[in-house]
Amino acid sequence: METLQKIAVPTLAILAFLGLWEFIVWVNDWPNYKMASPSDLPPAFARYSHLFIEMGWQTLWRTVAGLGLAVLFGTLLGMAMGFSRIARDALYPLLVGFNAIPKATLVPVIALIFIGQHDFNTVLMAFLISFFPIAVSVGIGLSTLEPEYRDILRSLGASRVTIFRKIALPKTLPEFFGALKVSVTLAFIGTNLVEIVSPHGRGLGALFKSGETNGDYPLMFAVLIALACLGIVLYYAVVALERIFAGWAERPQS
Repeated sequence: METLQKIAVPTLAILAFLGLWEFIVWVNDWPNYKMASPSDLPPAFARYSHLFIEMGWQTLWRTVAGLGLAVLFGTLLGMAMGFSRIARDALYPLLVGFNAIPKATLVPVIALIFIGQHDFNTVLMAFLISFFPIAVSVGIGLSTLEPEYRDILRSLGASRVTIFRKIALPKTLPEFFGALKVSVTLAFIGTNLVEIVSPHGRGLGALFKSGETNGDYPLMFAVLIALACLGIVLYYAVVALERIFAGWAERPQS
C-alpha cells in the first residue's frame, strides 16, 4: 500500500499540473507560438524523436560526468573542512564567494580558455555549479561530530580510519545524500547553460536553442519537459542509492 502511494501521489500531481497547464492555455486562447500546451508536445516528440534520443544522451552523460566529479571533489573538500578548522576557515569564504558568482558569466570565460573543447566545457560547468552543496554538507556533517564518541573509540585503541568508518561516515551520509539531490538538478542547469550558449553546442540545450531560432515553441516546451524527466530520473536514482546506504536514517512518518 505504501509503495502504491509513493507512485500514485507524484503521478497524480504531475497529471494535475499538466491539466492545469492545458486549462490555462485553453482559457486564454493562446496560440502555440505564444504558449504551447501539453497537447502540442506529443507531435513535437514524435517529429523529432531521433533528435531527442541523440541529444538527450549527450546531455545525460555530460551531466552525470560533471556530477561524478562534483561528488569526488566535493567530498574530499568537505572532508578537509570537516577535519581541519584551519582548512574550514580558509576555504569557506572562497567557496561562498565563488558560489555567489552567476555561473552564466563563466560560460564565455571557459569557452575562451578551452576553445573548441565543447564536451570538456560542458562537463566542467556541470561540475562547477554542483559541487558546492556536497562540499558544504560533508564539511558540516564531519565538523559537528560528537567528540565523546571519538574519545571513546580512541581510548579503545581505534585508528582514525576506524573512527571515520564507524562514526564519521554514517553521521555524514544523510547530509551527503540530501546535498546530492540538490546537486543533481544544479548539474543539469550547468550542462544546459553551455549547450544553449555555445555556438557549436550539442544536447537538449542546443535543441532548445534551435526551436527558439526557428520559432518552434512546441519543440522548445518539449525540450523543457524532456529535461524535467531526465532530472526526475536522476533524482530518484539518488533516492534509491540513499535507501541502500542510508535507509536507516529515514524515520517512519505517521
